[in-house]
Amino acid sequence: MKLKSPFKIIDWYIIKKFLGSYFFSIILILAITVVFDTNEKLDAFMKAPLRAIVFDYFASFLPYFANLFSPLFVFIAVIFFTSKMAGNSEIIAILSSGMSFKRLFIPYMFSAAIIASLNILLSCYIIPPSNITRIEFTNTYVRNKRVDYGSNIQFKVEPNVIAYIARYDNSNKMGYRFSLEKFEGKTLKSRLTAQTITYDSAYQWHVNNYVIRNLDGMRETITKGSRLDTIINVTPSDFLISPTDCETMTSPQLKEYIARQRERGVGNIKSFEIEYHKRYAMIGAAFILTAIGMSLASRKTKGGMGINIGLGLLLSFSYIFFSTITSTFAVSGATSPFIAMWIPNIMYTIIAVILYRTAPK
Repeated sequence: MKLKSPFKIIDWYIIKKFLGSYFFSIILILAITVVFDTNEKLDAFMKAPLRAIVFDYFASFLPYFANLFSPLFVFIAVIFFTSKMAGNSEIIAILSSGMSFKRLFIPYMFSAAIIASLNILLSCYIIPPSNITRIEFTNTYVRNKRVDYGSNIQFKVEPNVIAYIARYDNSNKMGYRFSLEKFEGKTLKSRLTAQTITYDSAYQWHVNNYVIRNLDGMRETITKGSRLDTIINVTPSDFLISPTDCETMTSPQLKEYIARQRERGVGNIKSFEIEYHKRYAMIGAAFILTAIGMSLASRKTKGGMGINIGLGLLLSFSYIFFSTITSTFAVSGATSPFIAMWIPNIMYTIIAVILYRTAPK
């Protein structure tokens, strides 16, 4: 028995218009972006190999940029093709045929669901690994944002175990004036101090010129040595945190990293939490901006689609601008990263409801 499709011909017509306009606007904007970005980084591109420019930089930069501004492309696509349909009286004809305004939302929301699914797949799983090569290219040829040095580093290795490094140099993987203290409750039970400590790989560390003091009540046992190979459940990336590190992790990796850093008492992980919640907030943005665009552009105006496109661009850019502002709330500690990333969606959901109620039906 052949299953009957829930969509009508008009539904597929709107879906094709929506997705076609969305991908066309992305291609158009990306073409312009390549020109401007090449002009801005021309000096760096002159030094870099052509293969690295194409495959290491642009192959990951273009999907990253398209996904980052996907809400803007969604809004532009909805405003453009819906205004054109309204200008040709197609919306009036559809509503006159007996289809309700609420029913007209279904193909729009279905298209938004396809885009939201694509965005979540890209931002959470596909783009982060490719960002590694893009950021490495940028650090090598454009501007180095790596964090290779740290001082006065203190962190919790595991419960009741605290480590301290006075200075760490990632270029030679060496730390200076290292200490490792083990507590039982509030009582110090053991303290290891060393002049230097060297990172090998996979949590393998080499402690050089060390002294271990084991405390048992009033009794103290001292052990000295020139070299000790030990396993410490931490890597340099756990305390040498670069602003772009959060962009190279998939969402499961981000979640695990945030939980691990919280346990260790690391404080500068706001950017990681913001990145994690921003990826999922984009799902809501696709539906909200689609609803706003459809409600706004479905009316036929005397000024043509120019007014709708202008108002649509204003709203979409204000959404992106508002999202940037609310992220600073999380950085300053005024609110949690989750609330900061969802405030724009809440505010623009209210705008979407108002525009839906006032749209001609």
